[in-house]
Amino acid sequence: MATKVFMEALSPTMEEGRLVKWHKREGEVVKAGETLAEVETDKAIMDLVARADGVLRQVAVTEGQTVPVGNVVAVIAAPGENVDTSPAVAPVVSGSGGGRREALKDSPTVAGGGIARSAPTPVVAAPAAEAGRLRASPLAKRIAKEAGVDLQLVTGSGPGGRVVKRDLESAAGRAPAPASVPTALAPSPATGRESFRVSRLPSPERAEGAYQDVPLTQIRKTIAKRLATSLGPIPHFFLTTEVDMERAAEARDALNRQLGDRGKVSFNDVIVKATALALTKHRACNAWFQDDHIRYWNEVHIGMAVAVEDGLITPVIRHADLKALLEIGGEARDLAEKARNRRLQPSEYTGATFSVSNLGMFEIDQFTAVINPPEAGIIAVGSIAPKPVVWDGQVVPRRRMRITMSCDHRVIDGATGAAFLKTLKEMLENPLAMLL
Repeated sequence: MATKVFMEALSPTMEEGRLVKWHKREGEVVKAGETLAEVETDKAIMDLVARADGVLRQVAVTEGQTVPVGNVVAVIAAPGENVDTSPAVAPVVSGSGGGRREALKDSPTVAGGGIARSAPTPVVAAPAAEAGRLRASPLAKRIAKEAGVDLQLVTGSGPGGRVVKRDLESAAGRAPAPASVPTALAPSPATGRESFRVSRLPSPERAEGAYQDVPLTQIRKTIAKRLATSLGPIPHFFLTTEVDMERAAEARDALNRQLGDRGKVSFNDVIVKATALALTKHRACNAWFQDDHIRYWNEVHIGMAVAVEDGLITPVIRHADLKALLEIGGEARDLAEKARNRRLQPSEYTGATFSVSNLGMFEIDQFTAVINPPEAGIIAVGSIAPKPVVWDGQVVPRRRMRITMSCDHRVIDGATGAAFLKTLKEMLENPLAMLL
């Protein structure tokens, strides 16, 4: 009996998918569990797998075409089986058929709001120039051009054999190239002070004519939709405080000296840890707004905004209040790397109870962040910079940092948010307070 192949919901909030590449062609034998195609979702590039053995028939969607979840994209039938009903070709959604492959979601989705019906499966690396078409990320192309590396000679380890940054680093035998996203704040070897390493984010290549129309990728569609459901319906209000980071800097430096080769702790790790601990003391801020109730969480799961090539995604550090700084740092780096390579599992980017967005590495002094529904709050972290302040009756330079909290007024009142920020400020200004 023939089995229809549907465009499946490969992420909890996926409503449509762009078929990036067919791994199987019409008439080829397939086995259950084999990858049929790569699909661009609202968060990542994921695999659409076969649900039955047989022969792939009646392929109804072409590469680059975007179709809604639930549409039939092909049929798997037994060899020689007569398939009477031909699936209709799925309609092309406006803006499909083009755009880049990178698609990562700008914010986390609700845990329990749906489970992906097909988990991503590993894709075996293949030559970059498969079937005469070069397969490489825009970042890899840029690095290859600057380094004089022939991409045709590089074996890709990304989805479908796609060449990514790490492949070029290995092939060229050189030091890692600048990342396409902001890296963690790191101490300068020369001064011991915080250095802000800022990399260029990718932008559309210049084309002929007065302007260039670039079709929306799945991530940009999701960003537009979620901003409308956040800034519109959610009554935001904002609270800003300035934190003295001298003691936190001294404690971090001492800790890193003690750790030696075992790893390093960044300021962002300290902020995530302090935020998680402060939330345990202010449960009213560790909450979700639901249609007819507020869910107050007893567990603390911190969403960590990570910039990727085509937007933002917020991996989640679960039980952050219970983890050591070194553990938070290692997990944060691993999640960020997965996010950049579109390897995050749904369980790794859903279910945050509160989020942290840090633009300090861009030397942004202060900004406001958009709440990720259903969360009730998010903090926006600015740069750490020396400022003249009055300290013990003297004007002295001290490292300061501004934090702005965005609050959902349906859940958090002004005094509630202010009390949370006061606790967070106390923990950062006196790291020993984290032990209380």
